[in-house]
Amino acid sequence: MDLIICVVGLLALIVEGIRCQGVYAPPTVRIIHSGHACNVEEERHTERVYTIREGETLELTCLVTGHPRPQIRWTKTAGSVSDRFQDSSVFNETLHIAKILRTQGGRYYCKAENGLGSPAIKSIRVDVYYLDDPVVTVHQSIGEAKEQFYYERTVFLRCVANSNPPVRYSWHRGREILTQGSDKGVEIYEPFFTQQGETKILKLKNLRPQDYANYSCIASVRNVCGIPDRSVIFRLTNKTASPSIKLLVEDPIVVNPGQTVSLVCITTGGEPPPLLTWVSTNDSLPQRSVVKGGTLTLPAITSDEAGVYSCVASNNVGNPAKKSTTIVVRALKKGRFWITPDPYHNDDNIQIGREVKISCQVEATPPEELTFSWLKNGRALRSSERMVITQTDPDISPGTTNLDIIDLKFTDFGTYTCVAALKGGGIPEISIDVNISSTTVPPLFFSFLVPPSLTVPRGKSPLVAREGDTVELECLVSGKPKPIILWSRSDKEVPMPDGNMQMESYDGVLRIVNVSREMTGSYRCQTSQYNGFNVKPREAVVELIVQYPPTVEPVYMEKRQGLGRPVVMTCKVLRAHPSRVLRFEWLLSNRLLHAGAFDAQRDETEYTIRSLNRDGWGEYTCNVINEAGAGKCTFQVTGKAYPPEFYYDTYNPLWQNRPRVYGFKLQWTQMNPGAVDRIVAYRLGIRQMGLQRWWEQEIPVDGQINKGELMTHNLTELIKPESYEVRLTPITRFGEGDSTIRIVTYSAPINPHLREFHCSFEEEPICMFTQDKNDDFDWTRHSAATRDTKYTPNTGPSGDRSGSKQGFYMYIETSRPRKEGDQARLVSPFFNVAPKNPYGITNPPAYCFGFFYHMYGKHIGTLNAFLKQKGQSASEAPVWSLSGNQGNHWKQAKVSVHPTSSFQVGPTRLHQSSARPRCPDWPPSSALSVLVSIGCRILMHRFTSPDIKQKGVHRRCWARREQYHSWLAIRRPNVCEE
Repeated sequence: MDLIICVVGLLALIVEGIRCQGVYAPPTVRIIHSGHACNVEEERHTERVYTIREGETLELTCLVTGHPRPQIRWTKTAGSVSDRFQDSSVFNETLHIAKILRTQGGRYYCKAENGLGSPAIKSIRVDVYYLDDPVVTVHQSIGEAKEQFYYERTVFLRCVANSNPPVRYSWHRGREILTQGSDKGVEIYEPFFTQQGETKILKLKNLRPQDYANYSCIASVRNVCGIPDRSVIFRLTNKTASPSIKLLVEDPIVVNPGQTVSLVCITTGGEPPPLLTWVSTNDSLPQRSVVKGGTLTLPAITSDEAGVYSCVASNNVGNPAKKSTTIVVRALKKGRFWITPDPYHNDDNIQIGREVKISCQVEATPPEELTFSWLKNGRALRSSERMVITQTDPDISPGTTNLDIIDLKFTDFGTYTCVAALKGGGIPEISIDVNISSTTVPPLFFSFLVPPSLTVPRGKSPLVAREGDTVELECLVSGKPKPIILWSRSDKEVPMPDGNMQMESYDGVLRIVNVSREMTGSYRCQTSQYNGFNVKPREAVVELIVQYPPTVEPVYMEKRQGLGRPVVMTCKVLRAHPSRVLRFEWLLSNRLLHAGAFDAQRDETEYTIRSLNRDGWGEYTCNVINEAGAGKCTFQVTGKAYPPEFYYDTYNPLWQNRPRVYGFKLQWTQMNPGAVDRIVAYRLGIRQMGLQRWWEQEIPVDGQINKGELMTHNLTELIKPESYEVRLTPITRFGEGDSTIRIVTYSAPINPHLREFHCSFEEEPICMFTQDKNDDFDWTRHSAATRDTKYTPNTGPSGDRSGSKQGFYMYIETSRPRKEGDQARLVSPFFNVAPKNPYGITNPPAYCFGFFYHMYGKHIGTLNAFLKQKGQSASEAPVWSLSGNQGNHWKQAKVSVHPTSSFQVGPTRLHQSSARPRCPDWPPSSALSVLVSIGCRILMHRFTSPDIKQKGVHRRCWARREQYHSWLAIRRPNVCEE
C-alpha cells in the first residue's frame, strides 16, 4: 500500500466565511528564556538549567497552545519559603523577577489549563550565580619558651567567601604567588566547608622577618556569568593583635521609663584598629536607637527595650572581643490580695477573737527595690503586737506583704490599704484597698465580706434574637465587694465576638452588636478574682438562639435556552433557623407565578417552564421564607448566546496586498453554540486603537454552527502599522449575545519582497507554515531526542540533517490508521515576488525551491511539491516529485519556479536568482529538510546558516557545521555565488 503525500499551498486567504471542524485542543507548554542568561544547558527529559547572575532580571516566557486559550500560572517549589512572585507575573505568560536574589534560585513550573484534558506543565531550573567579597581572619599562637631566648610564633590566615558555583582561592604575598611547597615556612591547607562557606587556610610557621607583609586572598568562580574575581588584603606586622575593649558603664543599669540611656564602649587594644558594633538580646537594636562610634544612645527608653546590650569589637584577628551590660527599666504591675481564712472558699464565718491575715502581692522590676506600707482609713499603720506587718513570707511568692490582725475586734472595722513603691522613685505607687464591714450572724459572730452570687433573670435564657440585632446577655451579680464578671463560650472553644477568649463586664451584662448565626450557643458568666479574692468562682449559663433567614443556593444562576425548550429552576435550602420553613414563592420580575408551603420532607423547591417563549425571558426569583426573613435564589433566563472564542493557535495571520495597507485573518469558534437558538449572524465592530469611533458590519451565518467549528473572516484595508480593537458579537432571535474583544497588531511579514528565506522548526510557529484543513491528516513537529523508542523502535532517523538528536523536524505517521490515498499537506506563507524591473524587462524572476528529505523503507509512498499563485488554483502537476525507498540518509532536492504573482510552496528553503534561472550550489550545511523514514513518517528540520565572508568584490559561502536551536535568515540574492 503506497501513501501519497502532497506538500502544497491550498489555503486561500481571500475567501470569507470559511468554516472547518474540531479546533478545540488541550494545552501544550514550552518555556523559553530571555534577558540575562549566562548559560542554558539541557538536562534529562528535555528540561533545562538556566544560569543567571544575582542582581540581573529573570524573564521566563511560557509559550502555550490550545483552544480555548489556556490559563497560565507560575509556581516554584525550591528556594526560600518567603519567595513571592510579583502579582503581575504569576498569571502571565512571562515571569519577571527584577534583581533576582540567590534565595530565588530553584525550579520554576509553568502550568497551563483550558478545561480540556490534563493541565500541561513544564519546568526549568534557575541557578543563581554570585560571589561575595572574601573575608580574611588571622589567628596567632605562641609556643613554649626555648632556652629563654625566643618564642615560636605561628600565624594562620583563614579566607572565607560565599559563592555559587564553588570558589577557587589563591594566596599572594605582595606580588609573589604562594603555592604549596614554594616556601618551607608556608603551608597551604586544602579548602574545607564551614557554615560561612568554603574556607582556605594559609599557615605561616615560626614567623620570619619576610613574613611580615601584605597578604592577598583572591576568590574566583572562573569568571562564569561575567562575575569578576574578588580579593581582600591583610597587612601582617609584628604589632598585629586581637582586639580588647572596655565598657564605661555600670552593670546593671537601672533607669525609669522615658529616660535617655547612653552606653559608651572604647577600644583598649588591637591592630589593625577594631571596628565597634552593638547588638541586643532582642535580635535587633530598638528602632529609635542612635549609634555613633562606640556610643549607643536609647532615647525615652521603654520596658520593652530592657535587656542585655553588648559591644563587639572585631579586626579579623583572633576572636571578636565582647562586653555586655544589662539595662533594667523600673516597673510596678497591678497587684492582688487575699484573706486567710477564706470565708468564700472555706464557707464559714470568722469569729471575733480569731486571727485574720490580709496578704498583698505585686510584681516589681527590679524586685529588690520593692517596699510596702499599710494604711487604715487613710492613716499610716505601724506594726504592733496585735497588728503584725511582715514584708516577706517564705510560704508565699516574692513581692508579698502580710498584715496579721490578732484577736479580731469590732474596732478593727474599716478600709485597709496596701501601698507598693520602688526605692528609686519616679514610678507611681500602687495601692490596694480592702474593705472590712460587719454583719452579726449570729450574735457574737460577724461576716465582713458578702460572698457573691450569680443568677440569670427570668426570661433572659434562652434569649432569642434575629441575625443583625443587638442583644444583651445578662447575669445578676451580688456580693461585697462586687466582683467583675467574665464571659466566655461554654459550649465550644471559640473566641468571643471581640476576638478574645474572655470578655469582662462590670454590671453583669454582655452586649453584642450585629449578632450573627455563628454566635448561637451557650455563654458562661463567671465571677473573677478581682481585687485579689481567692474565692471559688460562681457561674451561670445563658443560652443564645440566633434566628436567620434560609441560606439557599444558587444565589444567582444564568439559564441560557432556546425558544420552545424546557427550563427547570431549582432552589435548594442549605440551612435555616428556625429550620421549619414556612413557605416559598416564585416570581418573574414582580409578578407572582407560584407560592405554597414548603415540603418538610424536601430541602428544595422547583419551577419548570415547559416551553420557553419570548415572554419567559427575564429574572426569576424564588423566596424561601421563615420567621427570620427570606432567602432568595435568582435565575436569569435568557436566549443570549455565549461569547465567541478567538482562535488562539493561529500564528499572527497577516498579509498585505498593497504597500500601505494590510489584512488580518480573523478566526474564532463559538462557545456552546447549541445552548441557545441558532446564531444567524455576527456583529463585527472594529476601531483603530486610540480612537473612539467603531465601524460595524454583520457577518451572516448559514446553517447550524457545530461545537469546535472554526469560522473565519478577513479584515482588509487595515492601515500600516496601526493596531485595531476588534469586537465580535453573536446574534440570535433573542438579539445580541455576549461579546469578545481582541487586539490586532501589525507585524512586518517575514519576507515582504522575497530575496532569500530560511526556515526552522525549532519554534512552535514554524515560520508561519500552516496545516491544510482539507487534507486527511497533519504533519507533526518532532525530534529524535523526544521519539518514544518503546512504541516506535524502528521509526525515524537517528538524528537531523546535521546529526543532532536535539533538533526538531516535521513528520507524518504512515502506519495505522493511515490508508492508501491519504494526504497530508503543509503550506508555506505567501511570498511576494520581486518588484517589476524599471527598464521594462518582462522575464519573471526565478526562485529556487530546495529542501532535504529522508525516504527509507519498503513501502515509502510519494513526496510531491506543488506551487500555487495568489488568485489561481494550484498547478495540477507537481513541480517536484519522488517515490520509493531512497536509502537511510538525508538527500537534497532543488527545483526552480517562475511565479508571476504572490505564491505559496511546500515547506522549504526559497532562493531567488534573477541572473539565471537555475538553483545555485548551496552549501550542504544550509537547508531545510523533509524526511520520509522507514515507511512510517515524513519529517523536516533546520540547519545552520553559512558564514558569509567578503573579500574585495567577490562573495563566497563558507559552510560551518554548527547546531543552532533555531535559524531564520533573509539575505540578498546570489550570496552563495562568486
